[in-house]
Amino acid sequence: MAFGTAAATVDFGPVTQPKDRQTAQVDLPTQYRPAEVEGKLYERWVSAGLFTADPARDPARPAFSIVIPPPNVTGSLHVGHALDHSIQDALIRRRRMQGYETLWLPGTDHAGIATQNVVERELAKEGLSRHDLGREAFVERVWQWKAESGGKILGQMRRLGDSVDWTREAFTMDEPRARAVRTIFKRLFDDGLIYRAERIINWCPRCLTALSDIEVEHAEREGELVSIRYGSGDTEIVVATTRAETMLGDTAVAVHPDDERYRHLVGKEVELPLTGRTIPIVADEHVDPNFGTGAVKVTPAHDPNDFEIGRRHSLPSITVMDEHGVITAHGPFQGLDRFEARPAIVAALREQGRIVKEVRPYLHAVGHCQRCSTVVEPRVSLQWFVKVAPLAKAAGDAVRDGRVRIHPPEMAARYFEWVDNMHDWCISRQLWWGHRIPVWYGPNGEVCCPGPDEEPPAGWTQDPDVLDTWFSSALWPLSTLGWPDRTADLERFYPTSVLVTGYDILFFWVARMMMFGLYAMDGVEPFKVIALHGMVRDQYGKKMSKSFGNVVDPLEWIERYGADATRFTLLRGANPGGDVPIAEEWAQGSRNFCNKLWNATRFALMNGAHVRGELPQELSDADAWILSRLQHVIAEVDRHMEDFEFAKACEALYHFAWDEVCDWYVELAKVQLQDERAEATRRVLGEVLDKLLRLLHPIVPFVTEELWTSLTGEQTLVTAAWPAPAQELVNKDAEMLLESLQRLVTEVRRFRADQGLKPGQRVAAALEFAGSPLAAHEQAVRSLLRLNPPGESFAATASLQVEGVTVRLDTAGAIDVAAERKRLEKDLAAARKEVEQARRKLGNADFLAKAPEAVVAKTRDRLAQAESDIARLEAQLAALPTA
Repeated sequence: MAFGTAAATVDFGPVTQPKDRQTAQVDLPTQYRPAEVEGKLYERWVSAGLFTADPARDPARPAFSIVIPPPNVTGSLHVGHALDHSIQDALIRRRRMQGYETLWLPGTDHAGIATQNVVERELAKEGLSRHDLGREAFVERVWQWKAESGGKILGQMRRLGDSVDWTREAFTMDEPRARAVRTIFKRLFDDGLIYRAERIINWCPRCLTALSDIEVEHAEREGELVSIRYGSGDTEIVVATTRAETMLGDTAVAVHPDDERYRHLVGKEVELPLTGRTIPIVADEHVDPNFGTGAVKVTPAHDPNDFEIGRRHSLPSITVMDEHGVITAHGPFQGLDRFEARPAIVAALREQGRIVKEVRPYLHAVGHCQRCSTVVEPRVSLQWFVKVAPLAKAAGDAVRDGRVRIHPPEMAARYFEWVDNMHDWCISRQLWWGHRIPVWYGPNGEVCCPGPDEEPPAGWTQDPDVLDTWFSSALWPLSTLGWPDRTADLERFYPTSVLVTGYDILFFWVARMMMFGLYAMDGVEPFKVIALHGMVRDQYGKKMSKSFGNVVDPLEWIERYGADATRFTLLRGANPGGDVPIAEEWAQGSRNFCNKLWNATRFALMNGAHVRGELPQELSDADAWILSRLQHVIAEVDRHMEDFEFAKACEALYHFAWDEVCDWYVELAKVQLQDERAEATRRVLGEVLDKLLRLLHPIVPFVTEELWTSLTGEQTLVTAAWPAPAQELVNKDAEMLLESLQRLVTEVRRFRADQGLKPGQRVAAALEFAGSPLAAHEQAVRSLLRLNPPGESFAATASLQVEGVTVRLDTAGAIDVAAERKRLEKDLAAARKEVEQARRKLGNADFLAKAPEAVVAKTRDRLAQAESDIARLEAQLAALPTA
């Protein structure tokens, strides 16, 4: 991905104005400094209410709404947020310009575990724990922290340019959201879709709470696979495990029913070492005969798969660890931490001759708590669950029948894989910060779940647990619009138009929003489109990690290069569903692009460009060409943005702005601004920049706002109309003619360079057009190529023919012939050496027989290129003037 390259450097200095026209007054500084522009513009936009939605405003206008994936209240803007928000902002700004009633609703998530950990760390500095304060005082302390320190990311969103409706800012723990949580819980409870039961869950021994699947991160870790002999004699069987410490809670050994090695043992009992207990050998299809010995220990209280085996075979469940991961089973290992108990138990087994084999190291996936990195412990625990089967089916059906579209479509398979195989959702957390479960218990074990506006019975005790953070965020598209009340916002903006998020939380958050939205709104989906993007990676495709030293802080980039450059860099790599590579030099290139726009617009203003009145009827070929190209670009950008192809939209805009507008049209305009075509060119130049800045505004809002308001005199670009292609301005003839002119100029520039002429060096040249339509553009050709008319002493020393035009150059005195001859001879010698080496290789039978085909082909290509270079260099040497 190359930034900032072009065929030639463009001089944006003013051309000489006709005597009867004064140069326009230009308020733009000579250089673009983002820090002096971005902050003031953003506050002006917010103060003017440009981002505020009004559900009652013009009901005929279509609605377009996005609710922001709520970042954690503890969070700071990281590069993933910056990508996600840049995509959403580009969508919402474009729809706003297209005349939609737009709502982009901001807010934050209370982040139960993360926030509680932050405040507990602060208390620890004071020598206190949450238990010292008590629940009520601790929760009050968290609210205080939230008011003083939480939500820092909201200010950072302003720096990025998020055009969100700040009047509707929401928080997953504020009262409107809390009421929505109580309402949905009550409905699910009454419908039998919420229940309390002992099930195996993910447990963090450090945070002392159950975890959802998304709060567990799996990583490959080195362990050891130990094979242990259970029983003896006829009932001897060897099992393989990486968690020897849990064997104290084994209640069976399982084998596959079709495994001939163990079929005779099924139904028998075997002695469990170190315990004095006997346990059955059962047959279960879950067992993989190819893992280890093909026989596995079954510990229902400490392994999710074993828990299911235990349920199928009615096995008892024995808990041998407490909530801290400490062994509780009576015996010599009681009181040991789980990781202390593991080698101690292996040592005891080895002493008894029970260890058959040890594999060290053994690489396997280990779950860690996302917040504290503690190894997660599967644990049977009494928890609250959502019965997901009917909800998940509805979520799958909504995508299958087309009510919700996943983009890119190939991601739908991953979604179905999740919703079609979803397990009941553990929603209770053993925390103090969060939505407390709205269930009360009576003195005799009675259970009561009052409605959101009802009081619990006097004297009853509320459940101490809080709800999983994802429970409240699953309601986000609803609760932020006022549900459970039928508010004007809910009527106007639900279902939301699009959900933009990373593919990594497709299963965990997106699926939950689908389930709750469809359930709460009687089958109406929470969003029409799920637009998934990938993860931001470094330029080599490597995952960003502090340990790799390749993490990008978007706030540093904003400080260094500006918000627009940061956004453009991210969006230029954003393909639907694909990971996004970025590098700092690309951000530098994006900054250069913003500067290019600035200089081009400043040049135009200094030379009288404007947008007043209709376009001229009589257009020069150059004016007709650039207007025609503009229509194609408008249509192309529209198509790409509708398909969430932001990378392609950025590429189209980048190359049109830099290559066609700046490198070609501005240079052609310099010629036309000095003759009778000047006024028409001023209007066309204004038109092209007007539409180009509109197209770029959703992507780079700050620099385009500053430039567009200076160009047009209007108050803001935020609500200006989005361009539509004008078919009547498409001119194929002008396009073909200007493409021919560009080929001519490009080839002559290359030829000049081959002759040793510097890009800005003027030389005399004779041009023979021989009936070519390019004859009408001789003045432009000479200007672009720095060619003077031939004088009396003109003598051609070099010539070429291209596009039907013969160009003869007089380079005498323009180049140092001796130095140029020396340079060309050096290059020629290098090319001849390359030919010699390549021919020697290709003439070697051993090389041709043993070298990979790709290497042989590359050598042939090098030979062909070197031979071509020799011919070119010999021709250039022959064309040099003689001394």
